[in-house]
Amino acid sequence: MTPADIDFMRLALAQARLAAERGEVPVGAVLVQDGKVIGEGFNQPITSLDPSAHAEMVAIRQAATALKNYRLPGTTLYVTLEPCTMCSGLLIHSRIGRLVYGASEPRSGAVASRSQVLDQPWMNHRVQVEGGVLAEECGALLSGFFRERR
Repeated sequence: MTPADIDFMRLALAQARLAAERGEVPVGAVLVQDGKVIGEGFNQPITSLDPSAHAEMVAIRQAATALKNYRLPGTTLYVTLEPCTMCSGLLIHSRIGRLVYGASEPRSGAVASRSQVLDQPWMNHRVQVEGGVLAEECGALLSGFFRERR
């Protein structure tokens, strides 16, 4: 973990807070290339009426549009929660180089917790992974959100 990883994860946390303000599960993501944010997003499936509008999907779509390329090699995705199966597949298909996530997702995490989508030998792309960056802060945001809803 580098100081830049912490800084970019804080930007992802800011995105997660935007989701919470809108009543969405507070997950945020930023996609970085050469030290610059090229895409950012937060969970918005409820407000956008789009079940695929996870934070990772929103950030990657934004970056792909900006770069006019559906492949995003040499990028790092920072996300506050371990990605699900859909988003893990998206990382492979978009050729993300590195994933840095905050809190683990014991119920449906598809990177380390429940399944290891990125580690399957038949996948044609490898993503470097670092988990647990600002995990307590990321987890506290999620726990607080769900505690208020109960």
